[in-house]
Amino acid sequence: MNRRDFLKVIGLGSMTLFVSGCGLNATANNEQSTKNTPEPSSVSGGKSMKIVLINSSPHSESESTSRYLSQKFTDGATSTGHEVFVFDAANEETHPCKGCDHCGMNGPCIFNDAIETKLMPKMLEADMLVLVTPLYYYGMSAQLKIIVDRFYSRTTKLNGKKSVIMATAYNSADWTMEALLSHYDTLVRYMNWEDCGKVMAIGCGSRSLVERSEFGEQAYKIGASL
Repeated sequence: MNRRDFLKVIGLGSMTLFVSGCGLNATANNEQSTKNTPEPSSVSGGKSMKIVLINSSPHSESESTSRYLSQKFTDGATSTGHEVFVFDAANEETHPCKGCDHCGMNGPCIFNDAIETKLMPKMLEADMLVLVTPLYYYGMSAQLKIIVDRFYSRTTKLNGKKSVIMATAYNSADWTMEALLSHYDTLVRYMNWEDCGKVMAIGCGSRSLVERSEFGEQAYKIGASL
């Protein structure tokens, strides 16, 4: 049994909660969503920005809930003239940081993989980084964590960026995203980033649920308002 089938099986007893939770959360968080949406052009100052969006779901574009949010954000950002580079962390050759300090926090990494050759050059020149993940055991996916750990090789040069986080989860409890948000907020503080928005899509355990929720519109509005 694969991971998605396993989650579906254990979630059958709570499906009513998931269905109702997605809609209820979208409604209850309208005020919070407004707070998380920047005033139009307040982030970019009306100038075109270079944005790097990191997808980390191992599921396909048509099935993934978090990739749906990615597309909505990208549609919003490109509609107002921003350039978006999308990196597929789940389907590229990547390696976890070995802690060898070969890079000396200023590169290059000992691994000449897709992170080093494709992603890092784009991140270094980017104005904004967008981290997108499904919620796995109340944290970011392993695929995204690999990328985050590899920030070490350019710690200083990646400082001072703007950032956004978007995540999706089956669970609809109000504490579902607490650990992930704490991790992200700590990362923002350490990297001296400017947080420009969060989309926390709880209670959205399937593509149909997230598509029927308000979270796609939240993601689009953040992108379009930059």
